[in-house]
Amino acid sequence: MRNTDHLYLQVAGGLEQMISEDVLKIGDKLPSVRMLSEEYGISMGTAFQAYYHLEGKGLIEARPKSGYYVRFNQRRFRDLPREIAPETISHEVTVKEMINSIYGDIALDNRKTVNLAIAVPDVSLLPVAKINKSVVQAMRQYKDHCISYEESAGNPELRKQVAKLAFNWGGKIKPEEVVISSGCLEAITLCLRAVTKPGDTVAIESPNYFGIYQSAEQLGLKVVEVSSSPISGLDLEHLKETLQQFPVKACVVTPNFNNPAGGCMPDENKKKLCALINRYNIPLIEDDIYGELYFGKKRPRTCKYYDTKGLVMHCSSLSKSLAPGYRIGWVLPGKFLDEVKFMKRMNDISSPTLTQAAMAHFLQHGRYEYHLKKLRNALHTQCLRYMQGIIEHLPENTKVSRPQGGLALWVELPKKINAFRLRTEAMKHHISIVPGKIFSSGRHYGHFIRISFGRPWTQEMDDALMTLGRIIRKML
Repeated sequence: MRNTDHLYLQVAGGLEQMISEDVLKIGDKLPSVRMLSEEYGISMGTAFQAYYHLEGKGLIEARPKSGYYVRFNQRRFRDLPREIAPETISHEVTVKEMINSIYGDIALDNRKTVNLAIAVPDVSLLPVAKINKSVVQAMRQYKDHCISYEESAGNPELRKQVAKLAFNWGGKIKPEEVVISSGCLEAITLCLRAVTKPGDTVAIESPNYFGIYQSAEQLGLKVVEVSSSPISGLDLEHLKETLQQFPVKACVVTPNFNNPAGGCMPDENKKKLCALINRYNIPLIEDDIYGELYFGKKRPRTCKYYDTKGLVMHCSSLSKSLAPGYRIGWVLPGKFLDEVKFMKRMNDISSPTLTQAAMAHFLQHGRYEYHLKKLRNALHTQCLRYMQGIIEHLPENTKVSRPQGGLALWVELPKKINAFRLRTEAMKHHISIVPGKIFSSGRHYGHFIRISFGRPWTQEMDDALMTLGRIIRKML
């Protein structure tokens, strides 16, 4: 017998593709539920489920006594944000003041504030009960009730589970090749410390997560920014020119669903990138924190998959998919394993014992892949609804990214808009956003903002974007 749940998603997926390809155009009437049932050989209930699914994504709408109509097609609206080519210069990093000026508001846990800033899934999308059960089981089962120090490289069972996760992107990793960290940013920082020294130059994809620039600044590193497309990610030609021009000691990239622009490098480009770093014998620090949050049918490959010389240092975590506050990340350091393990011991001896044990238990027994499937569907739906809100409420010449995964939308506003001033005005209305400047060390993206779609779409979100649109128009 066919799986009804799977069947309605198949039908909905077929209709979604027809909408995306403009076979079904905005305003077109869809077949009645009865006709859909007969056409696909499915029950009326399954046909209703397919339409409810598409309605939840905002792609279609029900009109009383008339039927269902196509409402939205993301490909037909708004140009993509521009790819800005940063100046090809090596410079010291100065992002501390910018980040400090807004970070308190980003992390603000204020029920009055509509937080469009933090790129994490809402707690309602996470398996809280199962996680809590794993915490209890860990305290009962592990030695010393998880009070003692853990191994510096990490909990052995957790390292085993992380190695298993690598199968999702075709990796063949042994548990002893994994080093557990306190989140993905610590993993990236450990990698930078392992392969650079103060005064060295690193190439960083731009725009990119502001924490990476902050880490580079703290380590006394110089940065050369490499341009990145909101569709295809890192510009390989620009990187090649950079490596020819500067004594780059390491590259930092986010190949899958870059934060904030959302670009995803084609797998062929990842292969070319690995060949390029092999030619120059330069470590590649890969931030793959969003890799599991894809909206398509298949997980994109990692650069690590194409690594033949151990130069790729693959970093990720559970912060965006399972438990942000548990701070469980990891690095697959390749040939730099000993250096990273040493830096971990020097940095904080080990990551917290209880959270490692709890996450190891969850990955072993908590049906993580099942949770990821539900989370991906929810985030894809939310992404589409937030895009619609931006298109409906922000000025007509606003440009928005079309990510195929991750948690954020990259929004280019009219050039006249100062995103820092916009943030200040938005906070007066209890709306939190992130100005684009903090995603670069070169003062780019002054009229860009990042909007997270991690929280489920509600009327409150719609009202917040409507208010944001009014504020922007007053600033024009």
